[in-house]
Amino acid sequence: MTRSPWPRKTANLSNSVHHQLTMYALAAGAAGVGMLTLTQPSDAKTIYFGTHKQIAANSSLPLDLNHDGKVDFRFVDSQWSTSLGGGVGILKIVPHRSANEIWGPKTSHALYRYASALAAGVSVGAKGKFNLGEKIMAFSASDPGVRKPGSSFCYGYWKHATNRYLGLRFLIDGKIHYGWARLNVSCSNLRVRATLTGYAYETIPNKSIITGKTKGTNAAEAAASFNTQLPEPATLGMLALGAPRPAIWRREESLIAESEPN
Repeated sequence: MTRSPWPRKTANLSNSVHHQLTMYALAAGAAGVGMLTLTQPSDAKTIYFGTHKQIAANSSLPLDLNHDGKVDFRFVDSQWSTSLGGGVGILKIVPHRSANEIWGPKTSHALYRYASALAAGVSVGAKGKFNLGEKIMAFSASDPGVRKPGSSFCYGYWKHATNRYLGLRFLIDGKIHYGWARLNVSCSNLRVRATLTGYAYETIPNKSIITGKTKGTNAAEAAASFNTQLPEPATLGMLALGAPRPAIWRREESLIAESEPN
């Protein structure tokens, strides 16, 4: 092994230089940890899908909340005529799996149960009013002999609803997750017209979700609220002269929740 022809000399650094070098090393290490935290993926967040799908008459529209290729719920629009010369138009939501549930009151009118039309900002979770089975959203009907001939009426929590939300509970790999679907609904001439404008679900099992909220607080977003601008590299000479250490602990307030208007 070839040795250097020049003798090595040990540099004697002052205590202040030692202190600044130590603090710089600690700060650089902490900055590295911060960068790792920033780039790690988050497991907890709200996943939102914007859409604009009309539910055609006498048809159904599948809803796959988490886009895993498995239908979770189905919107069904039906129309038919009655023997008395009237007619009925009805919109309902049907769980595609028997364990999936829809938010709605336990009491029913006649033989039907109805789905609630939730406003924005409602917490959909374990305390929600969920129950099994399909739910009526709205129906339009005429009843000759009771009302003026040719007249119709609309009934249900979703009649003439704009930017209202379905509260949904469904299973992913056997675990309970919560979600919502946003729709606009109107009734006229024995026809219930509905448009699905968006839906979302929470990735963490048993974690509630807020209707209208399209983003969720998670580790990645929290880390992003830190100031991530790194200072220019510091040389030993600069440190010896008392260059300031990187400011890595400055935090900014961040409002992540977004809500759709009613």
